[in-house]
Amino acid sequence: MTKRTSRPKEPEEPLCCCEFMNNEGERTHIAACFCDCDLLDQVCDRWLKGEAQQEGALSQVVAVVKDRLRVPWPYGAKQVDLSVVPPLVLLPVLLHIAALHFLLGVVVMIALPALVLWYYFVTHQNKGQTLFFLSLSLFSLGYMYYLFLTEVVPHGNVGPLQLSTVTMGVAFTLFSLAFTKRDPGFLHPQPADIQSTVPYHSNLPELACAHRNGTSPAGQLVVAHSKTKKSNWCQACRIAQPPRAGHCRICGFCVQRLDHHCVWINSCVGQANHRYFLLTLLLFLLTSLYGICLVLRNICPEQNVLFALLYCPGVYSQYSTALCFTCSWYCSIVTAGLLHLFVVQLFNISHNVTEREARLALRQKVGRRRLWGLIVDTGIYSHGFLSNWAEFLTMSSAVHTPSSCLTDLV
Repeated sequence: MTKRTSRPKEPEEPLCCCEFMNNEGERTHIAACFCDCDLLDQVCDRWLKGEAQQEGALSQVVAVVKDRLRVPWPYGAKQVDLSVVPPLVLLPVLLHIAALHFLLGVVVMIALPALVLWYYFVTHQNKGQTLFFLSLSLFSLGYMYYLFLTEVVPHGNVGPLQLSTVTMGVAFTLFSLAFTKRDPGFLHPQPADIQSTVPYHSNLPELACAHRNGTSPAGQLVVAHSKTKKSNWCQACRIAQPPRAGHCRICGFCVQRLDHHCVWINSCVGQANHRYFLLTLLLFLLTSLYGICLVLRNICPEQNVLFALLYCPGVYSQYSTALCFTCSWYCSIVTAGLLHLFVVQLFNISHNVTEREARLALRQKVGRRRLWGLIVDTGIYSHGFLSNWAEFLTMSSAVHTPSSCLTDLV
């Protein structure tokens, strides 16, 4: 008799919003937090006694913390990713510290982008998914809007029309981001692709295609399959990629017309969501620039908006104005980074090249750099400025799966 694997017992009664099933299959309440955990007790005892920790103890502690860090949710508490927490704590703390003094503001405005860039390169090398950047972007937008309502609007210099414009800009940005977060155009294996990896004992669609082409079924199938493997066959997804598709090592899927994996939305940018991604960047830039102008006019009414960021006398005399000035600098840094990304996207679309194709062209030394590297022209898919933009704006959001006939893919 075969031995059945043991599974955690299903709860006899439905879970309430604060209950969950832990890693050991036990019913637990979030109010218990880290109580009744022998592993944490042992680690703390060894640390207090100055003894060395057992091998793998710290990783087990991290797993326990991840399992028990949850928020109330209907039909069971939901687990919270630890990478979401740092931006929620660091951003308000650092901005309030920067508002204390001019020199502290300079240090924070240099250290914060450097810390974010360092974490980006670390995660990029490991090719792992993280919600840190998505949490930072969403919380930055929400926190800046909150400070705008609590610190700028009460001064009375912001009219209803200006407040409505900022509110609608934030709402439209989030709405566009929700569409951007949808399926970017993931490609999924088809039954014909799965069958092509096993011996054939019956007439399959590939054999019928080979007969229609007037060639030997077996020979045609072997040649087509070998060429497909060399050119556009993805070993990870077990599919034949259509033209301009690419495999994302972070998401683990092939994407139709893959542009790049954007950490700020924690998703790929492909054929199905590229237009929404560009729209999200545009809405954010317009809202951010307009909000920065309103804040600077409020705290530095005697200065020109273009020079208020560089010179605003008496801004640190009150903590409220200093905090608004610091947030304006933070928004300006973020806006400058996203403006660079937006300009690169415009250039790429104008030349009908994706970010992935540009990197591959530079790596293979077949692309031409222009405008100090902002433009990488591959000269493969470009049909002129107007035709390239027409193709981008009218391309279908539907995913075209590869044909079941392998000879059509060669």
